[in-house]
Amino acid sequence: MATAFYPGSFDPMTNGHLDVLLQALQVAEKVVVAIGIHPGKTPMFSFEERADLIRASLAEALPAKAGDIDIVSFDNLVVDAARAYGARLLIRGLRDGTDLDYEMQMAGMNRQMAPDLQTVFLPAGVASRPITATLVRQIASMGGDVGAFVPTPVLNAMKNKLNR
Repeated sequence: MATAFYPGSFDPMTNGHLDVLLQALQVAEKVVVAIGIHPGKTPMFSFEERADLIRASLAEALPAKAGDIDIVSFDNLVVDAARAYGARLLIRGLRDGTDLDYEMQMAGMNRQMAPDLQTVFLPAGVASRPITATLVRQIASMGGDVGAFVPTPVLNAMKNKLNR
């Protein structure tokens, strides 16, 4: 089985991200979770915090697979980063038809740039389809309960960060 590259911001990691990660671990021998770093954006969590939260969330959900991931950062093209880590698969989660349209465009462009990489679409579970990290951050910053949308380690970290 091949190494998979699962890119995203993971700011914060949601139950949707975790769902896709768990599925990716079923189709790939190793998964590289790649946290995109954008110099112009100020994330809620640092790279190190996000990496720790991803590890803790996976360890809580599926302890036997916790060692089957690497967590890296990247600030270049996904295809270049994936190649640098020896990945043959690009993992992309899909929530709905809007995601599919966008992801099909990206997959087509990525295939033109890197024909050796195969994009694999994994559907989000029904419970996680409406979840986005942006909405989770907004709800939490306004004092809302995001416990249904994020793994427990992320919920605790968000509460600590927002002093709630």
